[in-house]
Amino acid sequence: MRTIGTLPKSVLMLEIIGMVLLSLALLSLNDYLTLPAPLSSPLACVVMIFLGVLLMLPAAVVLTWRIAQRLAPQLMSRAPGDSSRSDREKRDDANH
Repeated sequence: MRTIGTLPKSVLMLEIIGMVLLSLALLSLNDYLTLPAPLSSPLACVVMIFLGVLLMLPAAVVLTWRIAQRLAPQLMSRAPGDSSRSDREKRDDANH
């Protein structure tokens, strides 16, 4: 069984790129790092912040989806004939 915290490689790469963008924006805004001319403007830093957050969202969605599946498997299953009643309840049920 897979654990909740394991992420697909593509989602993990997006997460890493988002963290790098957020780190670059933070370091650039606090003047700890000097970026090249097109990336040193305040508008570029705001764009990097938004892109960083957007790139980190898929990981949050995947983790939330897996936690929801683990906590409420009956709500997440899509089998049309799957019922939550046990076999004993089905056997003892009589439609008279």
